[in-house]
Amino acid sequence: MARANTLLSQTVSDNEAVILDEWMQRLRQAGADQGGRINAAELQTQGRDFLSILKRTLGESSDVTGAAFEPLRELLADISRSRAIQGYSPRETALFVFSLKQALFAAVARRKDFSAEQLAQATWEASTMLDELGLHTMDVYQRSREEVIVRQQREIAELSTPVVKLWDGILALPLIGTLDSERTQVVMENLLQSIVDSGADFAIIDITGVPTVDTLTAQHLLKTIAAARLMGADCIISGIRPQIAQTMVHLGVELNVISKATLADAFALALKRLNKTVVTAKTPQAADSKAAG
Repeated sequence: MARANTLLSQTVSDNEAVILDEWMQRLRQAGADQGGRINAAELQTQGRDFLSILKRTLGESSDVTGAAFEPLRELLADISRSRAIQGYSPRETALFVFSLKQALFAAVARRKDFSAEQLAQATWEASTMLDELGLHTMDVYQRSREEVIVRQQREIAELSTPVVKLWDGILALPLIGTLDSERTQVVMENLLQSIVDSGADFAIIDITGVPTVDTLTAQHLLKTIAAARLMGADCIISGIRPQIAQTMVHLGVELNVISKATLADAFALALKRLNKTVVTAKTPQAADSKAAG
């Protein structure tokens, strides 16, 4: 008696065009080609490639995890990664594989040359195979989404920790949001690199946008301050709100660094340390009046 995967391979070979049409119809009914992320022609090409590889693979093996199925797993991995990047939902991604079931089952059921036992074997083989391939698709999709999220978090962390040059020798690092270990590392790297590039003598770390300061956050700040000092730059903390000050006192947190209420106060102190003074420029009218007097 023929093996179930051989029966499936024969079924796909004899009915490939019909299976593809029914598969694509079910995908369109489920809205797989809507939203502008993929067009009907691209979806058709992906389905055609899948069936072509499946037909060839089924003639060699029934082990979805084996080497014969590697090209098919790679195709599904590429599709899953692209859908993860394009923002597809898990359901929309899994639908590509699982919607093939009905078309394949229907093709098997139409085989008049199969006995009842052969029909049952082929149907069961198709079901278990597509289930395994669907799970593989979801595994790759999940890993890809996690990679996208991690990359976006890094990019957001970098964008939310800009180092601004306020004056020659004075840098400002405005912090917004919660400080954790990973973000502290980004903050430290950005600040140290800016100190090296500009040769700054002072770095103002403004925490106006930090919602809370606990013991862990204070430790992260101390690490950043210590690293900046090793690079030859003195640090000034600004933006400590009354609530945060009370919390720090209650926790017994000692920053051991000069602090100012506002960024402007910290900037003025840094200018003073550099023997710089900001004065109000006289308007041309005032200067002319004084000269005329």
